[in-house]
Amino acid sequence: MSDNTIQLNEDLIKNNLKDLVRNSVEETLNALLDHEADELVNADKYERSGDRKGYRSGHYERNFTTTSGDVTLKV
Repeated sequence: MSDNTIQLNEDLIKNNLKDLVRNSVEETLNALLDHEADELVNADKYERSGDRKGYRSGHYERNFTTTSGDVTLKV
């Protein structure tokens, strides 16, 4: 029988998992904010229509602190 030993670097795994969660939270929150803007203005980005009264003029960035680290939101 062979003695195959697998070593796990716990700190590396925790950091990678934390980064994965942080990136997932950032993408999800930005998608929700973008969807909310679509509904409020009743138009997609770059959409032109004579019926609508609102417009989308871009976004600004804000930092949001989570337990997995800081995420950048596009408000």
